[in-house]
Amino acid sequence: MTSTSVVSSSFAELELLPAVLSAIESQGYTEPSPIQAQTIPALLEGRDLLGQAQTGTGKTAAFALPLLSRLELTRREPQVLVLAPTRELAQQVAVSFSKYGQNLQGLEVATLCGGQEYREQLGALKRGAQVVVGTPGRVIDHLDRGSLKLDGLSALVLDEADEMLRMGFIDDVKRVVADTPKNAQRVFFSATLPAEIERIVDRYLVDPVKVAIESRTTTGENIEQRLVRVEGAAKLEALSRILEVEPVDAAIVFVRTRAACTTLVEQLTARGVNAAGLSGDLDQSLRERTITRLKRSKVDVLIATDVAARGLDVPRITHVVNYDLPQDSEAYTHRIGRTGRAGRSGVAITFAGFRETRKVRWLEQATGQQMSEMPLPDEAAIRAHRDQVFQLRVRDALVQGADEQRALVEALVADGQDPVELACVLAALARADEAPIGRLPAPRERNERAPRERGERGAPRDRAPREGMTRYRVSVGHKDGVKPGQLVGALANEGGIEGKRIGRIDIRNAFSVVELPNSLPPSILAKMARARVAGRELEIREDGGAPERAPRRRQDGDAPIRRRHSA
Repeated sequence: MTSTSVVSSSFAELELLPAVLSAIESQGYTEPSPIQAQTIPALLEGRDLLGQAQTGTGKTAAFALPLLSRLELTRREPQVLVLAPTRELAQQVAVSFSKYGQNLQGLEVATLCGGQEYREQLGALKRGAQVVVGTPGRVIDHLDRGSLKLDGLSALVLDEADEMLRMGFIDDVKRVVADTPKNAQRVFFSATLPAEIERIVDRYLVDPVKVAIESRTTTGENIEQRLVRVEGAAKLEALSRILEVEPVDAAIVFVRTRAACTTLVEQLTARGVNAAGLSGDLDQSLRERTITRLKRSKVDVLIATDVAARGLDVPRITHVVNYDLPQDSEAYTHRIGRTGRAGRSGVAITFAGFRETRKVRWLEQATGQQMSEMPLPDEAAIRAHRDQVFQLRVRDALVQGADEQRALVEALVADGQDPVELACVLAALARADEAPIGRLPAPRERNERAPRERGERGAPRDRAPREGMTRYRVSVGHKDGVKPGQLVGALANEGGIEGKRIGRIDIRNAFSVVELPNSLPPSILAKMARARVAGRELEIREDGGAPERAPRRRQDGDAPIRRRHSA
């Protein structure tokens, strides 16, 4: 395997197509990042490449610029295929290709991922898109339909290969890589190199160039970094407690997907929190209005995705909460840097389960700072905090006076009411609207193995779903050759949620049962129902708990059995 070193100090020194070079220069880019300087020359030569780099290092441009420069625009068929693990990343990559190729006449970029209408995707493919960007499940669906053909492919890019492995897409990835023409250029990027990824590299890459970029991140010393051990089902209650007890002026809560952003805004608003969302769905004018509302204290809690919060600078932000763990250390550094700006102090709180300890340690190692473990406020602490807040309100009211109520109180005392008892009753009436304190599920012990999940053999089938989850039935099972990872990937991408929010999966013969969060809105469930696995739509519906029946053996003289599949 060949390694490279930095070869150019400016984009002008690279042999990019003039139209591509003018596009990046018009956007103010003149100097390539380290990964771009090392990757672009090798890809322009048509070499296979293995890049080890995090998000935020400029790796999208590192492969997009040279591959755009090698396109044959007169050929109206897919020439570049990029596989990405999530819908959000796929859309970002597609936008980057369009932006860098804005001066290429006849360039067509197709995005194939969940949450989009097939008609739009089919239209782009029929128009002869030269660049196709998609998630593995949707790409395979188009391959099976015959709407996507790879015969003319000249380059395949696998972005964030280790994340594909984690999300259960590895079999889909192998299928696509195997279907790619043998003479096509293969470009793999991965932050880490698990054994399974190395095996794919050894099998499919021919004498690849290896580019490894170390991640260097720093965080402000004036930001206090804390860690809260909390599992997915308890995150909402944990966040509510923190927002109530912590001295928050304004906070940004980071989630991974746009769907999670919408859901969390709805959940917090229902709990009386003055929250708003900031995600990639917002156009520029609405984004600016939301930020203005935050600056003017019309909004106190902003739920945001990484991309949407880029460059956000609001002085009143005192807290950042990583509701979902970031993809990499660069994203973490950017997130917590939204507080503690211009010399002010700030607090960054990260939610993580015990299973995510390795990623937490990796973030600490990358940033050079350790997160202090923060216990969640218990019921007694919340009540004490509410009592303190009420006492302050009473003292302020005593200073201002309430003479208009004096006659009423004097009349009640004259009727023989005990003054202290009367004050208790009035305090109870004044606090009647306080929200009830939610219940936190018992935390899983650090060394406790999770119960059998994801369809493991021998998993109990009839137990109740975990707290905060609902069981749903989907229309594929063992007879379709489906695996748990395929269901996780399809549901996560189509619904725009994190795979870790999906609970136990029990694969039966004709159908499967999946646990999903109670909080999912009907629109997300409808999108999930349209996801395709093993060539079939999932047709998701709430599970009524009816067991799967074995078909009755037909006896001589019986009428033919007409089976009705319930899944």
